[in-house]
Amino acid sequence: MRAHSESREFPFDAFFFWAWTTILLWAPIPLGSNRTWAWSLLEAAVCSLVALWLVCYAFGKVAPTETIRQAKWFMGLLVLWLMYQALFIIPMPLQWIAYLSPEAAATHKLVGGWSAPNSLKTLSIDPNGSTISWFKSLLYVLSFALTLLVINSRSRARTFANVLVVFALVLSVYGLLLHLTEIPQTWFGTPMGHGGRASATFPNPNHFAGFLEMTLSVGIGVLIAGLRDTGPRTWKAFLVDILEWIFSPKMRLRLMLCVMVIGLVASHSRMGNTAFFASLMIAGVIGIVLSRHATRGTVALLVSLILIDAFIVGSWFGIEKLANRIEQTNLSYQAGETSESVEMRAEPAKYGFDLIDDNRIVGTGPGSWYVAFPRYRGGELSSFFDYAHNDYVQFAAESGLVGLAMLGLIVVWSLGVALVAQYRRRDPLMRGFSFAAIMGITAILIHSTVDFNLQIPANAMLFMVLLAFAWLSLYMDRQPHKQPEHKPDPIDETPAH
Repeated sequence: MRAHSESREFPFDAFFFWAWTTILLWAPIPLGSNRTWAWSLLEAAVCSLVALWLVCYAFGKVAPTETIRQAKWFMGLLVLWLMYQALFIIPMPLQWIAYLSPEAAATHKLVGGWSAPNSLKTLSIDPNGSTISWFKSLLYVLSFALTLLVINSRSRARTFANVLVVFALVLSVYGLLLHLTEIPQTWFGTPMGHGGRASATFPNPNHFAGFLEMTLSVGIGVLIAGLRDTGPRTWKAFLVDILEWIFSPKMRLRLMLCVMVIGLVASHSRMGNTAFFASLMIAGVIGIVLSRHATRGTVALLVSLILIDAFIVGSWFGIEKLANRIEQTNLSYQAGETSESVEMRAEPAKYGFDLIDDNRIVGTGPGSWYVAFPRYRGGELSSFFDYAHNDYVQFAAESGLVGLAMLGLIVVWSLGVALVAQYRRRDPLMRGFSFAAIMGITAILIHSTVDFNLQIPANAMLFMVLLAFAWLSLYMDRQPHKQPEHKPDPIDETPAH
């Protein structure tokens, strides 16, 4: 009876895994969750899931994974980031604000806050925007933690990655169909014009491109994970393996990635496509250099990805238009023109440096760009800018150099973990995860120079998942299972000397 009752016990691990996966897949659907109601729904769902996990942990139904234990100091850094963000919305005396940020004190004085000497103000010039930003930051930190908590086995890691790729494929097909048929629609109250550029469920095609950059990196990682750990000894055997690969399930995955690349090219995002191909080459070179077990298959796969995607798929689905857009942009810069496209990418960031110069240490407060920027923008700019169109400039302006340094450490630390995993791990799945992390992180770092993907909740959450992939790739299933001494463990690491 006891064994029968235990077999019918509620599968808590599976519930949390699929609940988190569902939330992550939902995020891009309502306009990238870049609406107040959409990100509020995400925050409520994620916080509720984490609270439920803690309750189950208290009753012994779930347990932390080894990966999140290994990432405890990194989690501490993320908590420190949240504490730093909270500093901007905690009321404090004006004298303190004047010491930490003279510009913020001057702003409060300008609006009448200095008339009451004993009144309390916030370090942020827009406390409401900073409060919203803090809850978004909490959402992203919890996204990282949940990914490490629910992916507690190799099968779940592979399933999670495959589900992300299939969902991105569905979104790509949806975006391409609307783009090719030029069907206008209203999506969650927002008019969507799909004729010029594919954007799927994102209002901005560049953010659709950012989403595909990251999911393509996951798909390529899964593809690499399916390659053999050791290459064939002869070219004849190599050709046999190629033929077997053509008729294997891996070919289906390769075709899925081709469709996703078509969606990326159809977005006509100049930097999105540049970031994808550049990050693929960078991650490929890093993988070949760092991996002590690189195979001919790995090299052939990376070369085929670059050649086929860039020259064959792209020539059919608009890479010529993309090249023309890039050329026109370069000519506009050389001629000193200020078309709307050029302005949107360059001018806000250019004037943002003046904003940074006046608020170097702590910035104007997270989420306050749209309030702080109008004072610094040039007279030739007539548009209203919610974002800087450059994540580096916006983070530096809002959180200061202190905040930018903390964010830089978060990203560089995770990227370093992925590089170590690429060098140390022999497990193909973990090497595939580390490749996905390296490529995806690099792609967004490149794209962020002219866009604001990390200000879009759906893409920022996915970016945190890629950071988690880096830690999974190094620490998941690192210890070999107990086996007889004469049987080598295929997951074992290189023995220490």
